[in-house]
Amino acid sequence: MTGHDKQIQVLAIAPYRFLPAINGGQKNIALFYKYFSAQVSFTCATVKGTTKTNDDGNYDLLTIFSNNPLRYINLFYFFSLKKIIRQKKITHVLIEHPYYGWLGWLLKKLTGIKLVIHSHNIEGLRFKGIGKWWWRILWYYEKMVHRAADMSFFITPEDQSYAIAHFGLQEEQCTVITYGTERDAAPSKEEKSAAKKIISARHQLDAGKPLLLYSAALKYPPNQKGLDFILSALNPLLLKSGLPYSILICGSGLPGEYDNLKAYSNLNITYAGFVDDIDEYFTAADIFLNPVSEGGGIKTKVVEALAANCTVISFEEGAWGIPGDIADKNLRISKRDDAFTFSQNISSNLFINNSIPMLFFNHFSWKNITQQAMARFR
Repeated sequence: MTGHDKQIQVLAIAPYRFLPAINGGQKNIALFYKYFSAQVSFTCATVKGTTKTNDDGNYDLLTIFSNNPLRYINLFYFFSLKKIIRQKKITHVLIEHPYYGWLGWLLKKLTGIKLVIHSHNIEGLRFKGIGKWWWRILWYYEKMVHRAADMSFFITPEDQSYAIAHFGLQEEQCTVITYGTERDAAPSKEEKSAAKKIISARHQLDAGKPLLLYSAALKYPPNQKGLDFILSALNPLLLKSGLPYSILICGSGLPGEYDNLKAYSNLNITYAGFVDDIDEYFTAADIFLNPVSEGGGIKTKVVEALAANCTVISFEEGAWGIPGDIADKNLRISKRDDAFTFSQNISSNLFINNSIPMLFFNHFSWKNITQQAMARFR
Protein backbone atom coordinates (compact mmCIF):
# COMPACT_ATOMS: atom_id res chain seq x y z
CA MET A 1 0.00 0.00 0.00
CA THR A 2 3.03 2.28 0.02
CA GLY A 3 2.48 5.43 -2.01
CA HIS A 4 -1.31 5.28 -1.82
CA ASP A 5 -3.30 8.42 -1.10
CA LYS A 6 -4.85 7.41 2.23
CA GLN A 7 -7.60 10.00 1.84
CA ILE A 8 -8.94 8.23 -1.24
CA GLN A 9 -10.62 4.83 -0.83
CA VAL A 10 -12.21 3.39 -3.97
CA LEU A 11 -14.89 0.72 -4.20
CA ALA A 12 -15.42 -0.68 -7.70
CA ILE A 13 -18.58 -2.50 -8.77
CA ALA A 14 -18.04 -5.02 -11.58
CA PRO A 15 -21.40 -6.53 -12.56
CA TYR A 16 -20.10 -9.77 -14.10
CA ARG A 17 -17.24 -12.22 -13.76
CA PHE A 18 -14.08 -10.67 -15.18
CA LEU A 19 -11.45 -13.05 -13.76
CA PRO A 20 -9.89 -15.03 -15.19
CA ALA A 21 -10.00 -12.51 -18.04
CA ILE A 22 -10.64 -14.00 -21.48
CA ASN A 23 -12.35 -11.48 -23.73
CA GLY A 24 -11.59 -7.81 -24.29
CA GLY A 25 -14.22 -6.49 -21.88
CA GLN A 26 -12.97 -8.70 -19.07
CA LYS A 27 -9.35 -7.76 -19.79
CA ASN A 28 -10.25 -4.08 -19.71
CA ILE A 29 -11.57 -4.41 -16.17
CA ALA A 30 -8.92 -6.85 -14.93
CA LEU A 31 -5.92 -4.90 -16.21
CA PHE A 32 -7.31 -1.53 -15.16
CA TYR A 33 -7.76 -2.86 -11.61
CA LYS A 34 -4.33 -4.49 -11.60
CA TYR A 35 -2.54 -1.22 -12.33
CA PHE A 36 -4.99 1.13 -10.62
CA SER A 37 -4.74 -0.80 -7.34
CA ALA A 38 -1.01 -0.08 -7.29
CA GLN A 39 -1.84 3.61 -6.88
CA VAL A 40 -4.88 3.75 -4.59
CA SER A 41 -6.54 1.82 -1.77
CA PHE A 42 -8.94 -0.28 -3.76
CA THR A 43 -11.74 -2.82 -3.24
CA CYS A 44 -13.86 -4.57 -5.86
CA ALA A 45 -17.36 -5.98 -5.39
CA THR A 46 -18.34 -8.48 -8.08
CA VAL A 47 -20.24 -11.71 -8.74
CA LYS A 48 -19.78 -15.05 -7.05
CA GLY A 49 -17.39 -17.45 -8.75
CA THR A 50 -14.84 -14.74 -9.61
CA THR A 51 -11.39 -15.84 -8.48
CA LYS A 52 -8.31 -13.67 -8.11
CA THR A 53 -4.59 -14.46 -7.92
CA ASN A 54 -1.76 -12.29 -6.63
CA ASP A 55 -0.82 -11.53 -10.23
CA ASP A 56 -4.18 -9.79 -10.73
CA GLY A 57 -3.33 -6.89 -8.42
CA ASN A 58 -3.20 -5.79 -4.81
CA TYR A 59 -6.84 -5.28 -3.86
CA ASP A 60 -9.67 -6.94 -1.95
CA LEU A 61 -12.15 -8.91 -4.06
CA LEU A 62 -15.62 -9.28 -2.51
CA THR A 63 -17.92 -11.70 -4.36
CA ILE A 64 -21.27 -10.45 -3.08
CA PHE A 65 -23.48 -10.43 -6.20
CA SER A 66 -25.28 -13.51 -7.48
CA ASN A 67 -25.05 -14.64 -11.10
CA ASN A 68 -28.82 -14.37 -11.49
CA PRO A 69 -29.86 -11.75 -14.09
CA LEU A 70 -32.16 -10.27 -11.42
CA ARG A 71 -29.05 -9.08 -9.56
CA TYR A 72 -29.22 -5.89 -11.61
CA ILE A 73 -32.44 -4.83 -9.86
CA ASN A 74 -31.82 -6.33 -6.39
CA LEU A 75 -32.28 -3.49 -3.91
CA PHE A 76 -30.84 -5.50 -1.02
CA TYR A 77 -27.31 -5.11 -2.40
CA PHE A 78 -27.53 -1.48 -1.33
CA PHE A 79 -27.30 -2.51 2.32
CA SER A 80 -24.30 -4.80 1.71
CA LEU A 81 -22.46 -2.06 -0.13
CA LYS A 82 -23.40 0.59 2.40
CA LYS A 83 -21.81 -1.57 5.11
CA ILE A 84 -18.63 -1.96 3.04
CA ILE A 85 -18.51 1.81 2.46
CA ARG A 86 -18.78 2.46 6.18
CA GLN A 87 -16.24 -0.19 7.22
CA LYS A 88 -13.62 0.74 4.62
CA LYS A 89 -14.30 4.49 4.72
CA ILE A 90 -14.91 4.52 0.97
CA THR A 91 -14.76 7.95 -0.69
CA HIS A 92 -15.45 6.98 -4.33
CA VAL A 93 -17.57 4.29 -5.99
CA LEU A 94 -16.47 3.29 -9.51
CA ILE A 95 -19.08 1.44 -11.56
CA GLU A 96 -18.26 -0.60 -14.67
CA HIS A 97 -20.87 0.08 -17.38
CA PRO A 98 -24.09 1.97 -16.56
CA TYR A 99 -26.19 -1.00 -15.41
CA TYR A 100 -25.71 -0.51 -11.67
CA GLY A 101 -26.05 3.23 -12.08
CA TRP A 102 -29.25 3.30 -10.01
CA LEU A 103 -27.37 1.62 -7.18
CA GLY A 104 -24.47 4.05 -7.46
CA TRP A 105 -26.89 6.99 -7.42
CA LEU A 106 -28.54 5.61 -4.28
CA LEU A 107 -25.19 5.13 -2.56
CA LYS A 108 -24.17 8.65 -3.53
CA LYS A 109 -27.35 10.17 -2.11
CA LEU A 110 -27.35 8.21 1.15
CA THR A 111 -23.65 7.82 1.97
CA GLY A 112 -22.05 10.91 0.41
CA ILE A 113 -19.57 9.04 -1.79
CA LYS A 114 -18.51 10.41 -5.16
CA LEU A 115 -19.75 8.40 -8.14
CA VAL A 116 -17.57 7.51 -11.14
CA ILE A 117 -18.91 5.65 -14.21
CA HIS A 118 -16.34 3.65 -16.18
CA SER A 119 -17.84 3.39 -19.65
CA HIS A 120 -16.61 0.75 -22.10
CA ASN A 121 -18.73 2.13 -24.97
CA ILE A 122 -22.05 3.88 -25.45
CA GLU A 123 -24.16 0.87 -24.49
CA GLY A 124 -27.42 2.13 -25.97
CA LEU A 125 -25.80 2.59 -29.37
CA ARG A 126 -24.08 -0.79 -29.13
CA PHE A 127 -27.40 -2.54 -28.69
CA LYS A 128 -28.96 -0.42 -31.43
CA GLY A 129 -26.21 -1.67 -33.73
CA ILE A 130 -27.06 -5.30 -33.06
CA GLY A 131 -30.77 -4.72 -33.58
CA LYS A 132 -32.24 -4.73 -30.05
CA TRP A 133 -35.62 -3.00 -30.06
CA TRP A 134 -35.18 -1.72 -26.50
CA TRP A 135 -31.93 0.11 -27.16
CA ARG A 136 -33.52 3.55 -26.71
CA ILE A 137 -34.72 2.68 -23.21
CA LEU A 138 -31.16 1.76 -22.26
CA TRP A 139 -29.88 4.91 -23.97
CA TYR A 140 -32.05 7.20 -21.81
CA TYR A 141 -31.13 5.25 -18.67
CA GLU A 142 -27.45 5.51 -19.59
CA LYS A 143 -27.85 9.24 -20.09
CA MET A 144 -29.41 9.64 -16.63
CA VAL A 145 -26.64 7.58 -15.03
CA HIS A 146 -23.87 9.69 -16.54
CA ARG A 147 -25.63 12.91 -15.61
CA ALA A 148 -25.90 11.70 -12.01
CA ALA A 149 -22.18 10.83 -11.82
CA ASP A 150 -19.45 13.11 -10.53
CA MET A 151 -17.06 11.80 -13.18
CA SER A 152 -17.42 9.73 -16.36
CA PHE A 153 -14.55 7.77 -17.87
CA PHE A 154 -14.91 7.07 -21.62
CA ILE A 155 -12.75 4.66 -23.54
CA THR A 156 -12.38 6.76 -26.72
CA PRO A 157 -12.45 10.48 -27.57
CA GLU A 158 -15.33 9.67 -29.94
CA ASP A 159 -17.44 8.24 -27.09
CA GLN A 160 -16.62 11.21 -24.89
CA SER A 161 -17.59 13.72 -27.59
CA TYR A 162 -20.84 11.86 -28.19
CA ALA A 163 -21.72 11.87 -24.48
CA ILE A 164 -20.98 15.59 -24.13
CA ALA A 165 -23.14 16.38 -27.15
CA HIS A 166 -26.04 13.95 -26.56
CA PHE A 167 -26.08 13.34 -22.81
CA GLY A 168 -25.53 16.99 -21.94
CA LEU A 169 -22.40 16.35 -19.88
CA GLN A 170 -19.90 19.03 -18.94
CA GLU A 171 -16.46 18.60 -20.47
CA GLU A 172 -14.75 18.86 -17.08
CA GLN A 173 -16.94 15.97 -15.88
CA CYS A 174 -15.44 13.64 -18.51
CA THR A 175 -12.09 12.13 -19.34
CA VAL A 176 -10.77 9.49 -21.72
CA ILE A 177 -9.40 6.39 -19.99
CA THR A 178 -8.45 4.04 -22.79
CA TYR A 179 -7.62 0.33 -23.01
CA GLY A 180 -3.92 -0.43 -22.69
CA THR A 181 -1.12 -2.89 -23.15
CA GLU A 182 1.20 -4.58 -20.68
CA ARG A 183 3.99 -4.61 -23.25
CA ASP A 184 6.59 -1.86 -22.88
CA ALA A 185 8.11 -2.51 -26.30
CA ALA A 186 7.27 -4.38 -29.47
CA PRO A 187 8.61 -7.92 -29.96
CA SER A 188 11.81 -8.08 -31.99
CA LYS A 189 11.90 -9.43 -35.55
CA GLU A 190 13.54 -12.56 -34.17
CA GLU A 191 10.73 -13.05 -31.63
CA LYS A 192 8.08 -12.60 -34.30
CA SER A 193 9.84 -14.99 -36.65
CA ALA A 194 10.16 -17.66 -33.95
CA ALA A 195 6.50 -17.30 -32.96
CA LYS A 196 5.39 -17.50 -36.57
CA LYS A 197 7.28 -20.77 -37.06
CA ILE A 198 5.59 -22.26 -33.98
CA ILE A 199 2.07 -21.14 -34.97
CA SER A 200 2.57 -22.18 -38.60
CA ALA A 201 3.70 -25.65 -37.57
CA ARG A 202 0.80 -25.97 -35.13
CA HIS A 203 -1.77 -25.24 -37.82
CA GLN A 204 0.10 -26.73 -40.80
CA LEU A 205 0.69 -23.41 -42.52
CA ASP A 206 3.56 -22.26 -44.73
CA ALA A 207 5.76 -20.08 -42.49
CA GLY A 208 7.13 -18.40 -45.60
CA LYS A 209 3.78 -16.80 -46.39
CA PRO A 210 2.50 -13.62 -44.71
CA LEU A 211 0.19 -14.52 -41.83
CA LEU A 212 -3.10 -12.62 -41.55
CA LEU A 213 -4.98 -12.96 -38.26
CA TYR A 214 -8.63 -12.41 -37.36
CA SER A 215 -9.41 -12.97 -33.68
CA ALA A 216 -12.83 -12.32 -32.15
CA ALA A 217 -15.61 -13.71 -29.97
CA LEU A 218 -17.54 -15.21 -32.85
CA LYS A 219 -20.90 -15.48 -31.09
CA TYR A 220 -21.09 -11.66 -31.06
CA PRO A 221 -23.04 -10.41 -34.14
CA PRO A 222 -20.66 -7.56 -35.14
CA ASN A 223 -17.77 -10.05 -35.13
CA GLN A 224 -19.81 -12.53 -37.18
CA LYS A 225 -20.41 -9.75 -39.68
CA GLY A 226 -16.65 -9.20 -39.81
CA LEU A 227 -16.13 -12.91 -40.47
CA ASP A 228 -18.73 -12.83 -43.26
CA PHE A 229 -16.86 -9.92 -44.83
CA ILE A 230 -13.61 -11.90 -44.82
CA LEU A 231 -15.16 -15.05 -46.25
CA SER A 232 -17.47 -13.62 -48.91
CA ALA A 233 -15.97 -10.25 -49.89
CA LEU A 234 -12.31 -9.97 -48.94
CA ASN A 235 -10.84 -13.41 -49.52
CA PRO A 236 -12.11 -13.75 -53.12
CA LEU A 237 -10.28 -10.52 -53.97
CA LEU A 238 -7.10 -11.72 -52.26
CA LEU A 239 -7.28 -15.04 -54.10
CA LYS A 240 -7.69 -13.20 -57.40
CA SER A 241 -4.55 -11.15 -56.65
CA GLY A 242 -2.41 -14.29 -56.73
CA LEU A 243 -0.35 -13.08 -53.75
CA PRO A 244 0.81 -15.58 -51.13
CA TYR A 245 -0.89 -15.39 -47.71
CA SER A 246 -2.57 -17.42 -44.99
CA ILE A 247 -5.58 -16.23 -42.98
CA LEU A 248 -5.88 -17.67 -39.47
CA ILE A 249 -9.18 -17.20 -37.63
CA CYS A 250 -9.25 -17.53 -33.84
CA GLY A 251 -12.21 -17.33 -31.49
CA SER A 252 -14.84 -19.29 -29.65
CA GLY A 253 -18.61 -19.35 -30.06
CA LEU A 254 -18.70 -20.08 -33.78
CA PRO A 255 -22.40 -20.42 -34.74
CA GLY A 256 -23.66 -23.56 -36.44
CA GLU A 257 -24.10 -21.89 -39.81
CA TYR A 258 -20.32 -21.67 -40.04
CA ASP A 259 -19.75 -25.41 -39.63
CA ASN A 260 -18.27 -25.47 -43.12
CA LEU A 261 -15.49 -23.05 -42.16
CA LYS A 262 -12.98 -25.89 -42.12
CA ALA A 263 -13.68 -26.39 -45.81
CA TYR A 264 -12.01 -23.02 -46.49
CA SER A 265 -8.57 -24.54 -45.80
CA ASN A 266 -8.03 -24.89 -49.55
CA LEU A 267 -8.86 -21.18 -49.89
CA ASN A 268 -6.02 -19.96 -47.63
CA ILE A 269 -8.25 -19.80 -44.53
CA THR A 270 -7.69 -21.87 -41.38
CA TYR A 271 -10.01 -21.90 -38.37
CA ALA A 272 -8.08 -22.38 -35.10
CA GLY A 273 -11.02 -22.02 -32.68
CA PHE A 274 -10.36 -20.75 -29.17
CA VAL A 275 -6.67 -20.43 -28.31
CA ASP A 276 -5.23 -20.26 -24.81
CA ASP A 277 -2.56 -17.63 -25.49
CA ILE A 278 -3.73 -15.08 -28.04
CA ASP A 279 -0.61 -12.96 -27.42
CA GLU A 280 1.42 -15.74 -29.04
CA TYR A 281 -0.73 -15.40 -32.16
CA PHE A 282 -0.41 -11.63 -32.25
CA THR A 283 3.37 -12.02 -32.01
CA ALA A 284 3.30 -14.47 -34.92
CA ALA A 285 1.02 -12.45 -37.20
CA ASP A 286 2.17 -10.04 -39.87
CA ILE A 287 -1.23 -8.40 -40.38
CA PHE A 288 -4.29 -8.17 -38.14
CA LEU A 289 -7.67 -7.91 -39.89
CA ASN A 290 -10.26 -5.69 -38.22
CA PRO A 291 -13.33 -5.53 -40.51
CA VAL A 292 -15.61 -4.57 -37.59
CA SER A 293 -17.66 -1.40 -37.73
CA GLU A 294 -20.20 -1.91 -34.93
CA GLY A 295 -20.11 -2.47 -31.19
CA GLY A 296 -18.72 0.89 -30.10
CA GLY A 297 -15.78 1.66 -27.83
CA ILE A 298 -12.22 0.76 -28.64
CA LYS A 299 -11.40 -2.53 -30.31
CA THR A 300 -9.11 -4.04 -27.68
CA LYS A 301 -7.54 -6.49 -30.10
CA VAL A 302 -6.39 -3.61 -32.30
CA VAL A 303 -4.39 -2.27 -29.35
CA GLU A 304 -2.97 -5.74 -28.68
CA ALA A 305 -2.12 -6.29 -32.34
CA LEU A 306 -0.36 -2.94 -32.68
CA ALA A 307 1.59 -3.63 -29.48
CA ALA A 308 2.77 -6.87 -31.09
CA ASN A 309 3.99 -4.86 -34.12
CA CYS A 310 1.33 -6.13 -36.51
CA THR A 311 0.08 -3.98 -39.33
CA VAL A 312 -3.63 -3.49 -38.68
CA ILE A 313 -6.05 -3.19 -41.60
CA SER A 314 -9.32 -1.77 -40.30
CA PHE A 315 -12.60 -0.08 -41.07
CA GLU A 316 -12.74 3.53 -39.88
CA GLU A 317 -15.08 2.79 -36.97
CA GLY A 318 -12.90 -0.10 -35.84
CA ALA A 319 -9.97 2.26 -35.38
CA TRP A 320 -11.72 4.69 -33.04
CA GLY A 321 -9.57 5.55 -30.05
CA ILE A 322 -6.28 4.91 -31.90
CA PRO A 323 -4.57 8.24 -32.74
CA GLY A 324 -3.21 8.01 -36.26
CA ASP A 325 0.12 9.65 -35.42
CA ILE A 326 0.67 7.15 -32.60
CA ALA A 327 -0.03 4.05 -34.72
CA ASP A 328 1.95 5.59 -37.60
CA LYS A 329 2.21 3.30 -40.65
CA ASN A 330 1.03 0.24 -38.72
CA LEU A 331 -2.64 1.26 -39.07
CA ARG A 332 -4.33 1.30 -42.47
CA ILE A 333 -7.94 2.44 -42.83
CA SER A 334 -10.71 1.76 -45.31
CA LYS A 335 -14.34 2.78 -45.33
CA ARG A 336 -16.98 0.40 -43.99
CA ASP A 337 -17.61 -2.61 -46.28
CA ASP A 338 -15.11 -1.35 -48.87
CA ALA A 339 -13.58 -4.72 -49.71
CA PHE A 340 -11.50 -3.38 -52.61
CA THR A 341 -9.64 -0.75 -50.54
CA PHE A 342 -9.33 -3.21 -47.65
CA SER A 343 -7.72 -5.80 -49.95
CA GLN A 344 -5.45 -3.13 -51.48
CA ASN A 345 -4.28 -2.12 -48.01
CA ILE A 346 -3.40 -5.75 -47.34
CA SER A 347 -1.64 -6.25 -50.68
CA SER A 348 0.50 -3.13 -50.28
CA ASN A 349 1.57 -4.14 -46.75
CA LEU A 350 2.12 -7.89 -47.13
CA PHE A 351 5.91 -7.64 -47.22
CA ILE A 352 6.47 -4.38 -45.32
CA ASN A 353 7.74 -4.60 -41.75
CA ASN A 354 6.99 -1.29 -40.08
CA SER A 355 8.03 -0.63 -36.49
CA ILE A 356 5.41 0.65 -34.08
CA PRO A 357 6.84 3.82 -32.46
CA MET A 358 7.60 4.05 -28.74
CA LEU A 359 5.06 6.87 -28.60
CA PHE A 360 2.40 4.15 -28.92
CA PHE A 361 3.61 2.43 -25.75
CA ASN A 362 3.73 5.69 -23.82
CA HIS A 363 0.12 6.41 -24.79
CA PHE A 364 -1.24 2.90 -24.20
CA SER A 365 0.80 1.95 -21.12
CA TRP A 366 -1.54 0.69 -18.38
CA LYS A 367 0.61 2.43 -15.80
CA ASN A 368 0.23 5.77 -17.57
CA ILE A 369 -3.47 5.21 -18.20
CA THR A 370 -4.23 4.50 -14.55
CA GLN A 371 -2.12 7.46 -13.44
CA GLN A 372 -4.36 9.65 -15.59
CA ALA A 373 -7.42 8.08 -13.95
CA MET A 374 -5.97 8.56 -10.48
CA ALA A 375 -5.41 12.26 -11.15
CA ARG A 376 -9.16 12.72 -11.62
CA PHE A 377 -9.89 11.30 -8.14
CA ARG A 378 -7.94 14.04 -6.41
